[in-house]
Parts: sequence; C-alpha cells; structure tokens
Amino acid sequence: MTGGTGFVGAHSVAAIVGSGHRVRLVVRDEARVEPALAPLGVPLDAVDTTGADVTDERAMRRALKGTDAVLHAAAVYSFDRRRHAAMARTNARGTEVTLEAAGRAGADPIVHVSTVGALYPSPHGPVHAGSPVGRPRERYMASKAAAEAVARGLQERGAPVVITYPPPLLGPDDPHLGDQNARLRDLLRGLMPMWPGGGFPLGDVRDTARLHAEVLRRAEPGRNRLFGPGRHVSTRRYVQTVREATGRALPALFLPARAMLPAARLTDQVQRVWPWHIPAEYGAAYACAVSAPVDEGADRLGIDGRPLAETVRDAVRWLHRQGHLTGRQAGRAARSAGASAERL
Repeated sequence: MTGGTGFVGAHSVAAIVGSGHRVRLVVRDEARVEPALAPLGVPLDAVDTTGADVTDERAMRRALKGTDAVLHAAAVYSFDRRRHAAMARTNARGTEVTLEAAGRAGADPIVHVSTVGALYPSPHGPVHAGSPVGRPRERYMASKAAAEAVARGLQERGAPVVITYPPPLLGPDDPHLGDQNARLRDLLRGLMPMWPGGGFPLGDVRDTARLHAEVLRRAEPGRNRLFGPGRHVSTRRYVQTVREATGRALPALFLPARAMLPAARLTDQVQRVWPWHIPAEYGAAYACAVSAPVDEGADRLGIDGRPLAETVRDAVRWLHRQGHLTGRQAGRAARSAGASAERL
C-alpha cells in the first residue's frame, strides 16, 4: 500500500488490518508510520514498512515484489499553488510507476484511489462509472485526471485495476490536517466569512476506508470503478450543518462561484510569494463551480455513508482535542464530547 501515512491511507490501513490482512506500507519516511496509525489502534506488528518513492521505478518494483494486492493511495491533495510541482510529479508519474510495478508483481486487484474531481467538469450531469476523464482547469484536479487516464489505460489493456472515486473527505484522525479538515478549522476560526455558491461532494474518511477493505475482500470482475460513499452538499447546507454541530452563528456571505473565480485566481497568484496559507483558494471556488453529484446508481459495494452531521461533529471534536480549535470555537461539539467522557 502506498500513501498509508496520509488521511485516507491511514484509515484504509486500519480497515484492512481489521479485516484480517497484513499490510506492507511503502513510505518515504518511516518515522511517520506510528503517528499516523497509533491513533487508529493499528498494532504496528500488523504492518511491515519499506522505504521507496512512488516515482522511483526500480525501488517500487522491489517494494511491491511478492504482494497479493496493491492499494495505491499516495497523492498530493491540495489547492495550494505552491505544491503544483509536487502534485504533477506524485499524482501522475507516481501512479504510472506504481501501477506498472504492481502489474509486474502479479498483484490482483490493483486498486487506484482516484477522486470524483478527476471526472469534472461533467457536461452531462451526474458522474458515473462510464463518465469520461475530465479536463479540469485547476492543477490538483488536472493531476488526478492525468492519473485517472493512466489507470483507465491499464484497465483497457486487461490489467486487474480497480479505480475508486472518493469524494473530498472529512473526519477525525487526520495525520497531516488535510484540505477539508483545515477548511473546517478555518471556518470555525472566523477566517472564512465568504463562500462560493453551488456545492461540492463530501464524504466521511471512515466510509471510504470501509470501501477499500471491501474491495480487497471481494473484488469481482466487471466491478472495477467504484464510488466512495458520500453526498453532494451545497455550501449553504455545509455551513448550516457546522452551525448546528457547534451552536455558533458563523455569519457567512454566499456569492456565485463563477463570479468569485477572478478574485480567487488573483489570491492564488499572491500565494506564490505570501509565506502563510491563504484560505481563499482558487481550487476550492473552481470545484464548487464545476462539481456534479454522483449518479444514484453508482456502485459503492452497498456501503452507505454516515450522516453529514455525524461526520462534522466528530471532525470538530477531533480538531478540538488536537488543539486546533479552542473550546469556544468548537462550541457545542466540544461541550457534548466532555459530557460524554464524564458519563463514561
């Protein structure tokens, strides 16, 4: 497995180990393994680690030798323009190297963790397994679309490649405080008073982890493009759900997403030289402008996503426990968590 010290990767390791598998983690930095997996209760003796970069062909062939199945979750997920070079290198080239090495090792299935964003913009409405690879005008999504083309090319040549399409993911126990949890933190810190209209797909990382464990347990011919559990959420509903979880007013102004793109692009240019992260990202506004829901009949292996309110509440509680939010910022979610702990 690649990407096992990331958000979706670490949760997937926990679900896969919980299903009775032993996991070999391919990592660049072995020091990150324990901090990522220990909070999820993964015994370290249930995983092996080997050092390799996913863009190094020779190292990846050695790392994947003798594996029964491969889950490729390594990716750079960010709308921060300062990471564009890393995205192009890891997301596209890393996928090509890893999936080719997995094929040489005889792994079956070979699971490529894509994203619904690789299918945007979708000119014909909801996305589904037959949707074409997208041609997005945003660097992260474009890098994942390039990786998607690699995975589909191998499928067309008969390789046992299964592609999963998680939505953007929220939830607790995020090893590196990724994009969605950071955005939730920024909202509760009062740094996001303005939002693009429209909406975006959103899911719980724990549900996508269950999907990955199920893919390895019962991979079936013909079911090779699977969607992570989640839902398409309007930005208004998202902010309202956070209000309800925390009991806070959180005033917000909603503007048409496409109207915000010029200003967001300007902010993106400023980010090139500004040393601190600016929450108003072009990629986030662009995603709201072009996103589409997943078709209701899309294959999710029968896994239902948990309610949005539960995901938001658990994420806020985790952010508070980790010191990313004060008790006042976490509001009701922090107080209810404390009351539950006292009862226990």
